Amino acid sequence: MSAASNYLEIKLLDHSLRGATGAYTAPTTVYVALFSDSGSGAASALESGDATTGASTNWGYYEINNGSYQREPAAFSAATSTGTGTGTAGSITTSGDISFNVATADYDTAGSTGNVVTHLAIVDSQTAGAGNVLFYGALTNSKTVNSGDQFTISAGNLTVSLA
Repeated sequence: MSAASNYLEIKLLDHSLRGATGAYTAPTTVYVALFSDSGSGAASALESGDATTGASTNWGYYEINNGSYQREPAAFSAATSTGTGTGTAGSITTSGDISFNVATADYDTAGSTGNVVTHLAIVDSQTAGAGNVLFYGALTNSKTVNSGDQFTISAGNLTVSLA
């Protein structure tokens, strides 16, 4: 995952280049949120950062919102570099498993986009449909979550990189 939301890009630029004037305070805890979309709507909505659930241009429309779903906290190991010189990227990887509640119903979203998890985001709030998107991306392999299933991201299988 290497896409930062517009929200985070602005905060980091202000923080890095404007000093105290643009200081950004990182959240104490970050959470993983799950999304379902068969097209490009979720990625576009996550980029814009608007959480309102009413329209398909807003990421709240695509977030899972039933079946005992709740965002789960994520912990990360220290960031590392992939090399030196031009093309070097920094990355950070989860240090533990991220296990969502066992689904009590087939997953679905506010926009009824389905039970196939296609995207995830790292956000700064545990409340579904609220907060700010920090990073987001499409899953390498989508996952259908039906009643009785548990969505888990194993330690080391969620990486965020900056290039």
